[in-house]
Amino acid sequence: MGSELTETRRPGLRERKKQQTRETIERVALELFAERGYEETTLAEIAEAADISPRTIFGYFQSKEDILFCEESGQIEKVEEALEHRPPGTTTVDALREFISSMPSPDEQALLRKRVVAANPDLQLKLRAHIGALEGALADSFAKDLDAGPDDIRPGLIAASMTAALAAVRDRLEAAAGHDEVMEILDEVLEFVRGGLEATRAR
Repeated sequence: MGSELTETRRPGLRERKKQQTRETIERVALELFAERGYEETTLAEIAEAADISPRTIFGYFQSKEDILFCEESGQIEKVEEALEHRPPGTTTVDALREFISSMPSPDEQALLRKRVVAANPDLQLKLRAHIGALEGALADSFAKDLDAGPDDIRPGLIAASMTAALAAVRDRLEAAAGHDEVMEILDEVLEFVRGGLEATRAR
């Protein structure tokens, strides 16, 4: 009986409609960004294409940038959770590989987002900044691997290098490269980091 009480509740009609509206805003915005250009597209045009009022958009997103990069915050949170709750004996490198290997292939919207960002140098910098938000969590995780103190600069340096590597691997994922090819590149990067960690720990 207890299992029945703890059964996952199915979202109600209102919640489902809100999710549908959010998905519609994201979809039409990406289509407009790709067709007209990110800078040239206005929130009013997105609202019209989504058949909602401009004010409604702000109930879901704060800006055009928030719409474009709406997936980033969720992904960062998932990586941070994977690092924080990694099993005993699992290194940061192992946890990262497990997480990235479980990522699904990019869907149509992910590829469209890639096109929009690739066409705008400012957006490329902003994407790097979003990915850079992971650096603090990586530094904390590497500090545990090295049993490093708060004044040790090594975890931060390794985290900065790892963040740059993840950004490069993400580019390959979103470019729809084959999964095996991406994992081969990732393994080379992670083995390099793993070797550096082991050498640092040995010293």
